[in-house]
Parts: sequence; structure tokens; C-alpha cells
Amino acid sequence: MPRQSAHPTKPSAEKNPRRDPTSSGQRDAAVNRIASHNYFLLEKFECGLVLTGTEVKSVRAGHSNLKDAYGLVKDGEIWLLNAHIGPYEHGNIFNHAPLRTRKLLMHKEEIRKLIGKTQQKGQTLIPTRMYFKNGKVKVELALAKGKQLWDKRETERRRTADKEAREAISRSRKT
Repeated sequence: MPRQSAHPTKPSAEKNPRRDPTSSGQRDAAVNRIASHNYFLLEKFECGLVLTGTEVKSVRAGHSNLKDAYGLVKDGEIWLLNAHIGPYEHGNIFNHAPLRTRKLLMHKEEIRKLIGKTQQKGQTLIPTRMYFKNGKVKVELALAKGKQLWDKRETERRRTADKEAREAISRSRKT
């Protein structure tokens, strides 16, 4: 007969999965905000990212930057260049290089599509955001076409006109 304990045990309290909003997928680890200003974003793809352990920890801590990064298709593989992931502060001599070239993971059919589209004049691959999904680091890669100066001015004019219209509507609702 099993022995009963004198003190009843409580079930352990569940850990809060939303303690860290970045690693739980609620908040992006890095966003390339300047990409929509400099490029027309035509099509977006989700890619996996091959990282070392210290790189993942550094991305979780928020030490990543996609500002000057771009994608490159070479030999049937996709690579991410110039993405800055800062060194992990508690790392040792085996810490990663911040600007190393990283491999992106996609399906072969998607890579074949991208090979044809990136060979067209003026189209390139730009990472727009880096985020966690089911504990894995993902990169949103956009097929982009560069904007000229007048395109940027037109976009800014349209944005200010929309903002003024929204403000006028909200003012009219208040009175």
C-alpha cells in the first residue's frame, strides 16, 4: 500500500509563456522600416535562418539590425548579407562575427521563382523583419523594386494627405 505524505503537494504553477514578448512571437526582433521608404515591396516570403547559438541569444536580446541587409541567390541557395547581429554579451572566444553571411532556408520551388524574378532589371531581395515563430528565427524577405526620388516624394505627399484627412474626420466627430 502506498504511503501517503503528511503534506498534500500542489501542482506546480504554469510558467507564463508570454514573459518574453520577442521570443513568444508577439513582438518582432528586428524591423527594416526604411525598406518601404526606399523600395516598392512587391511580394513577401517567409524564410528560416541558419544561426549559431550565440546569434539566437543575441537576437532574443534585441541586438539585431536589418537596415543595410539584402538577399542574394547563388548556386540555388539564398544568402542574407550585411545583417548585423551584435555579439552575445555573455559569450566567450567562440562568439559569432556580427556581419557574417547567413544562409536562408526556403523551399526549392520558391527559390526557383526568386531566381527568375531577381534576374529582372531593378528587382532585389530585401529583408523587412526578423521574428520568432514556434521558437525558430524567421526572416520576412520581400521582392523589391527601387524607388526613384520622385516616387519617394509622391509617397510622402500621399501619406500626409491621408493623415490630414483622418485628422479632419476625427475633428468633425468630436464636435
